[in-house]
Amino acid sequence: MTEPDHISPGLARGFCAVIRRDIVLAWKRPGDVVNPLFFFAMVSSLFPLAIGPGADELALTGPGVVWVAALLAALLSLNSLFLSDFEDGSLDQLLLSPQPLPLLALGKALAHWLISGLPLVVVSPLVAISFQMPAQTINVMLITLTFGTLSLSLLGSIGAALTVGLHRGAALLSLLILPLAMPILIFGARTVALAAADDAVSAGIYFLAAYCMLALTFAPFATAAALRISNE
Repeated sequence: MTEPDHISPGLARGFCAVIRRDIVLAWKRPGDVVNPLFFFAMVSSLFPLAIGPGADELALTGPGVVWVAALLAALLSLNSLFLSDFEDGSLDQLLLSPQPLPLLALGKALAHWLISGLPLVVVSPLVAISFQMPAQTINVMLITLTFGTLSLSLLGSIGAALTVGLHRGAALLSLLILPLAMPILIFGARTVALAAADDAVSAGIYFLAAYCMLALTFAPFATAAALRISNE
């Protein structure tokens, strides 16, 4: 047998190329990074001003406020996950690529988390200070937000693939993702609240980790199928 003329590039190279491309594009469009981050910081910081400086009230409402703000901020950026690729025609190149489409979809979701989710996690300790959270609670919040925002990026990639190119796709995307995001919001906020009360938090962290692993396993294949459906 003769050796084939064309050898497909390595899987790792294609995966890293997708991530690198999206990060470079985000660097050229800083609004894609700053807008969700500014929304998260603004919504989270307004609540302490409205509630007042009481430590008990802030400790009671802080976890829920931070998690709701993080969820809404993540939803703001999901619509653009495949939109620019659809508009400039590079989405067709992804579909025709010799690389496995689920692997490329995973790269897109991971790049979205690095651009939108990771900055939220990094900024969250500054927001937590305004709610007078102790250091132990902030550590738990960082862990839960890491799993939660990564899960939202993975799940959001499915909705973004289904609604790419649709008129008013952002509203439809929110309706598709919110039911799947509710367990993340409930367990994330509750786990941080338990940490503030010095209760056991391992069950909530294990649930969020398991939910993230489940999304990591199935979301790339669902996203690839949704992209093929949307392209027909």
